[in-house]
Amino acid sequence: MSNTANVVVGNKKTDLPVLSGTAGPQVVDIRKLYNDTGYFTFDPGFIATASCESKITYIDGDEGVLLYRGYPIEQLAEHSDFTEVQYLLLHGELPTAKQKQEFERTITLHTMVHDQLTRFFNGFRRDAHPMGVMVGTVGALSAFYHDSLDINDPQHRLISSHRLIAKIPTIAAMAYKYSVGQPFVYPKNNLKYAENFLNMMFSVPCEEYKISPTLAKAMDLIFILHADHEQNASTSTVRLAGSSGANPFACIAAGIACLWGPSHGGANEAVLKMLHEIGSADKVKDFLGKVKDKGDNTKLMGFGHRVYKNFDPRATVMRETCHKVLAELGVKNDPLLKLAMELEKIALEDKYFVDRKLYPNVDFYSGIILRAMGFPTAMFTVLFAVARTTGWIAQWNEMIEDPAQKIGRPRQLYTGAAQRDYVPIAKRG
Repeated sequence: MSNTANVVVGNKKTDLPVLSGTAGPQVVDIRKLYNDTGYFTFDPGFIATASCESKITYIDGDEGVLLYRGYPIEQLAEHSDFTEVQYLLLHGELPTAKQKQEFERTITLHTMVHDQLTRFFNGFRRDAHPMGVMVGTVGALSAFYHDSLDINDPQHRLISSHRLIAKIPTIAAMAYKYSVGQPFVYPKNNLKYAENFLNMMFSVPCEEYKISPTLAKAMDLIFILHADHEQNASTSTVRLAGSSGANPFACIAAGIACLWGPSHGGANEAVLKMLHEIGSADKVKDFLGKVKDKGDNTKLMGFGHRVYKNFDPRATVMRETCHKVLAELGVKNDPLLKLAMELEKIALEDKYFVDRKLYPNVDFYSGIILRAMGFPTAMFTVLFAVARTTGWIAQWNEMIEDPAQKIGRPRQLYTGAAQRDYVPIAKRG
């Protein structure tokens, strides 16, 4: 606490504490505002309201900074791997060699799902959206693993955390296999996290699947870059669900449901849809002309970011990976990918977009990479969920352990009818 904010509302006044974090702007602690003045605050979308105290992730949107537990995302992307980042987010520190080995082994031993869960999938239609399957299946995990649901027991929370992190990619791959009518592929204990996921997604029993190191690295990077992103909509949903004491599987299912929304997790899918609508590289300039026309509602998807007002630090890493993947797969002549590269080139050179700092974001590149790797667009948000589960779990654990945590209960500005008396139906005009 560094100073106070003097607030006067009508004829009432109060002194509110001003709190300082490790980084970022100071915040006014308004918890006693109502008791002292009788007034609430009004902040739709929580644009200027901190809902919690957290030590996990920090974003500086003006400077293009993203830190996991204090480590810049660029350093983690270059030097780390997803398993190490998972440990970091969960435990707060980078692991020693022994700790990392033990953690990897623990996660590996939890990748199998209960055999009865495989039959659970038969209840879904074959053409069900995989995110719908994910919401239902992850929510059902509490019925299969009810031996570790005491959220007040640290050991139970740890076991549930490990189970979720390990089983989410298995369930995601099963959702895909079910949709295309192929048999489920079981996880392999000799493969790393990203390698294992690719094998479960794309291998078939009748032939050996060779895992490309370049594609495995790209998958690992996508997981790292999407692992956590402060108090976004889905993370806030997980915390809000968890504040009621709900079990971790239900909380993560709630996060997946929120992520399914096109304004949150569907951005990279929207990029591919936009590219299809443009059609070909020679139509890019005409399309961008419509984007710049104030009288036109055409939107440029995959550029700019609500939080990052300069550049998305994840996009810088993803851009390099994108070009490596395209070179590895030899798909530079793919019309859609050629179109995407032309759009990137023109937008980065166009004064209109440069002046407005509308640079390609992580969704622009991840959509291109995932399409090139063979993922259908319906799976894009599922992959986001696989990556973000670690962040959700870390945030959920932090919320449970926070002594200041209370059940979420936002206030409202009521604008409905004032109190009125009931009129019998026979007397209603």
